[in-house]
Amino acid sequence: MGRGRPGTPRPAAVQCTGGSSAVSKCSAAARGYIQDRFLPFLVGRQRRRAPLIHRGYYIRARAMDHCIQDFLLRTRSHPRAQILSLGAGFDSLYFRLKDLGLLHHTVVYEVDFPCVVSHKAALIRGAEELSVLVGDAGGAPGAVPFSAGDYKLLGADLSQLPELERALEQAGVDKEIPTLLIAEVVLAYMESNRSDALLSWAAEHFPCAGFLLYEQLCPQDPFGRVMQQHFARLGSALRSLAQYPDCEAQRSRFLAQGWGECSAMDMNQFFTCCTPEEEQQRLQALEPFDEYEQEWHLKCSHYFVLAASKGMEPPWTPLVPIRTAPDGHGPALAGSVPAAPCAVSSALGPRRFGHCSVLVQPGVVLTTGGFGQEEGQHRRARSCQLLLRQAGRWAAGSVRMESGGWDGRLYHTVSCVAAGLALVVGGRTSPSRAGLGMLWLKFPGSCSAWAPAAISLQPARLQPALEPAALRWRHSATPVTFRGQQYLFLFGGRSATQPVLGDWHFLHTQELSCALIPVEGPAPEGRHSHSACSWKGGVLVAGGLGAAEQPLGSLCFLEQLEGGFRWQALETRPPLVPRYSHTAHVHHGRLLLVGGVWLHSALAPGITVVDLATGLSADYAISTEHLEWPLMLHNHSSVLLPEEEELLLIGGGGNCFSFGTHLNPEPVSLSLRHILTSH
Repeated sequence: MGRGRPGTPRPAAVQCTGGSSAVSKCSAAARGYIQDRFLPFLVGRQRRRAPLIHRGYYIRARAMDHCIQDFLLRTRSHPRAQILSLGAGFDSLYFRLKDLGLLHHTVVYEVDFPCVVSHKAALIRGAEELSVLVGDAGGAPGAVPFSAGDYKLLGADLSQLPELERALEQAGVDKEIPTLLIAEVVLAYMESNRSDALLSWAAEHFPCAGFLLYEQLCPQDPFGRVMQQHFARLGSALRSLAQYPDCEAQRSRFLAQGWGECSAMDMNQFFTCCTPEEEQQRLQALEPFDEYEQEWHLKCSHYFVLAASKGMEPPWTPLVPIRTAPDGHGPALAGSVPAAPCAVSSALGPRRFGHCSVLVQPGVVLTTGGFGQEEGQHRRARSCQLLLRQAGRWAAGSVRMESGGWDGRLYHTVSCVAAGLALVVGGRTSPSRAGLGMLWLKFPGSCSAWAPAAISLQPARLQPALEPAALRWRHSATPVTFRGQQYLFLFGGRSATQPVLGDWHFLHTQELSCALIPVEGPAPEGRHSHSACSWKGGVLVAGGLGAAEQPLGSLCFLEQLEGGFRWQALETRPPLVPRYSHTAHVHHGRLLLVGGVWLHSALAPGITVVDLATGLSADYAISTEHLEWPLMLHNHSSVLLPEEEELLLIGGGGNCFSFGTHLNPEPVSLSLRHILTSH
């Protein structure tokens, strides 16, 4: 389904995207994400895809199968029913349903370009395992090149309704029986007037029918822009997305075209609300995975499934949640924050994600690790980069490493523990390898000594009891002072064996040993990709991704007491929107949460300001009027410049599913004066 997509100016380009989809589904089936032993017979080549692609095609297949099987269950008491798959391409739907014994009295019709269905017919005849399921089959060149008792292939252009009607009539489609029409990533490639005409025609032509739709949405946010650019480069632009950008617009569209009942949800909602917990856990255990932001949650927020019906009593409503969905409304904005590109002289600043940036001294920002553009290639960054502020301008450049090279880690932390000395904790090179330990970074003590700059790397010698603390990533490391001693409070993260960690360690920064300091109160749930800030001698922990791969909206405070620490939950008004992959800072009693990913709002996270004395919170958008668009604020780093009341955003972006890699091109400066004085 959704393989050849009739009705577009460049059918060959659109068919090419369909072939790629079939290869991806085949790879997902080979790794156990979906059950499909028939696809290899219909796919000319097989290629292993990345885990992020597997997840994307898994949720797509699960949503479609969930609705299709619900339709078959609803109509099993009818003498006859039929499925009409529009733009079916090389999908194996018929063979899977037939093999499961679900068709009984149902005939499957598949429509696509004549060249596509002719090729598919030849593949079926040439594969014994497929032809045995089909049984005796005929067909002739023309509109119906393949015809069996319960399976027929039709060659027609969906944008030419008279041609489509002739093919359906020739194939024996009965418009009076219950019919399920399927369009899986099809209508978006057609002009809106043509796809609307198809929906209206279907509503008029079939008095008792359901319509199942799966395609893209949210075109105007940063991920949506990258997604649109990808399909435009392939010559298969998403033509109706601007007119129907969200689920509500799509529901209104179907109702306006004659459909009586209609429900829709994005794929985050479907996975959360319509997928059993044991199935979610099975998916999460299939392969090492660490691309939550764009490759999973943002991808899922940019695709939806819709089920519409007419003339069915009771109405066909397969998208019934088995659990309550989180609040889908975004926050009410209190205003916006002005943003401007940094005036960077010399080389461009860091173009990477999954890195760490730290203000090592006034006017000097050091960025380490991550994945990005380096020496004309996309790879794990081997060099560190500097941003130096002189006379109101920033200059960027690479930093030479001494005593060995950087190991290219991502999602680590860097903490300045003394003048000219920083400690690197954790990180990973791949989701299955996180045994990177700790490193000392030694650098010049004064700004004037940074050019030409050199950083000395030395492995940190850990006591055996401390080694588990270092073997993690997506964690936090926050400086605290307790009884005159300096510590780093290491909290959460994940490891090669544990998808979520909820433990903590007090790391003595001079001895590199773990201190046993009492902690009272109920511990916050395990998480990674959260934020943590020093405040009043303790630590503020906000958001993160929990064990169920759902964003958290909690704000927890590790309060310092006379004999130790105590966890307590802080309430905000209104409650924080759950988010992760953000950064955070405390300035003059206000907590600033910057960017990140949240699931149930089309509005990209900007800056949330929490007054820690009153608990009042306010959300601000980031004005991108003067920035190169899109600006992706996750997997980024940020540095607070307190005297200037500015926030420096560095890097950010990620691998956008299969649509390409986006890296924010330059550092961005946010002026905080307005929101700090008005809040």
